[in-house]
Amino acid sequence: MAKDYYEVLGVNKSSSKEEIKKAFHKLAHKYHPDKNKGDDSKFKEVNEAYQTLSDDQKRAQYDQFGSAGPGAGGFHGGFDPSNMGGFDFSGFQNGQGFDMGDLGDIFSDFFGGGARGGQQTRRGRDISTEISIPFADSIFGTVRKILITKVSTCDTCHGSGTKAGAKQITCSQCNGKGQIRETRRSMLGSFVSTRVCDACDGAGTIPSEKCATCHGAGVKRKEEEIEVRIPSGIEAGEMIRMTGAGEAVRKGTSGDLYIKINVAPHPVFRRDRQNLLMDMEVKLSEALLGSERSIETLDGKVTVTIPEGIASGTVLRVKERGVPSSRSKRGDLMIRVTVKIPTKLSKKAKEAAEKLKEEGN
Repeated sequence: MAKDYYEVLGVNKSSSKEEIKKAFHKLAHKYHPDKNKGDDSKFKEVNEAYQTLSDDQKRAQYDQFGSAGPGAGGFHGGFDPSNMGGFDFSGFQNGQGFDMGDLGDIFSDFFGGGARGGQQTRRGRDISTEISIPFADSIFGTVRKILITKVSTCDTCHGSGTKAGAKQITCSQCNGKGQIRETRRSMLGSFVSTRVCDACDGAGTIPSEKCATCHGAGVKRKEEEIEVRIPSGIEAGEMIRMTGAGEAVRKGTSGDLYIKINVAPHPVFRRDRQNLLMDMEVKLSEALLGSERSIETLDGKVTVTIPEGIASGTVLRVKERGVPSSRSKRGDLMIRVTVKIPTKLSKKAKEAAEKLKEEGN
């Protein structure tokens, strides 16, 4: 059965050449054999269809005679890169034949760097550490200074790698271009890719005399003090990201520092989202008659009223003495009351209890 080239590319007979080209780009990217999970046979089929439909004469012949018609072209037999008509892949390195401007994005995925020769900014390594803070600091926030050993910008040359007073000279490895061109060969022919010159890190110049401190690297491993601002309301296990506080790299941007926060438990208070929880034991007499208690909270004393007849397990609420929040009002302090029942009663206490019993209490 003759192949339907329009169906292969997912277009219709009225599609323009531009629509056909876009459909081919998408499918070529998907099925390229050098790509993970590529499909060589599908790639050949897509190329065969595009080779015919992108040429006005071949397309007219195909519309009239079908794929078996005279001059229909295509990949009959083996895959022969030298017999690809308009797809002269051997001309890639000179920018001839094929439209590299349109397909640079396809082949850059397979051969690193791509036909456009674009250069990506170098980036230092991300690093991580962890610190422990008191419970109160996790509620109200704090500022901590930590010492961390990492690769940092050289203090002597400020990252240039150059000795003070020395000049920059043209890099001999890349001849001042900052990039190295490399030719690679595949089943489709020769491809040219570019990479950043590792001698000058893409700058095109190198120091005539290197910095004695970092030996021209521009960076040096050292101990550095970093100020960490811990926001109020942070929870145990949360991470703080400090952009640019990671390891430095010459002629590039520094990575990030990730800090895991560990929170020490408090002997009195616990946290439940925006609220603080605590337990309070009251005497039986306080539960029966009511009273007032002075409680030391995380930010000062408060007086709590214990209503008479309170039951064990009752929760009292002290408004806005919980966890501060930038998005809503401050949480509350929740006090769970436990009534302490005496194990021994005096004679008077027993008499009082008997009276209560007589009254049905």
